[in-house]
Amino acid sequence: MTEKNIVKSETTVTKLPMHVADPAPLGLIGLAVVALVLASTDLDLVSSAAKSLMIPWVLFFGATAQLIAGTIEFKRNNIFGATVFTTYSMTMYAIALTLFITIFTGVEFDIAHYGFGLIAILAFSFIATAASLMTNKTLFIILIFVDLAVIALILHYLCGTTAFPAGVFLLCTSISSFYTAMAILLNNMAGKTILPLGKAIWSPS
Repeated sequence: MTEKNIVKSETTVTKLPMHVADPAPLGLIGLAVVALVLASTDLDLVSSAAKSLMIPWVLFFGATAQLIAGTIEFKRNNIFGATVFTTYSMTMYAIALTLFITIFTGVEFDIAHYGFGLIAILAFSFIATAASLMTNKTLFIILIFVDLAVIALILHYLCGTTAFPAGVFLLCTSISSFYTAMAILLNNMAGKTILPLGKAIWSPS
């Protein structure tokens, strides 16, 4: 009688870590584009009658691009990028809907609601600015300009001041966001520092 040797083989499947590209340039470009579009109206570079054409730029670049970037940042376990990008994306969705309601519908509204909403966003923006001290100088600068722009807009909607200062700060936001997006993109592709981002201002021990 022949004995058959049965060889059991075990196959171990190793799950390789998923490499996800840095989504920060996408989110920053989205912020840069929408900030420039919003600034164009506040700086009186375009007619205020053209506000309806701001909606697609706010919706796709400001809102959707940052939402995509924030979602990917959650996957990469980057709590700063994930929280900031997704919160600002929701802000942009709210701005787009506010524009739609005020331009295309006949419903009564109180623009002060928008102003108080911006106060809430300013509170978050202060938190994000404090957290950015532990990232790099360019992100800190962007958030400072965002803070100043939101403050100027709050004064505009609640106190009736001119929107021109908001336009200036939004333009600065756009320029600094474009620079940071370019720096991150080039530095990642080159594997070395092409454009400096600046070291973190605060490194908790």
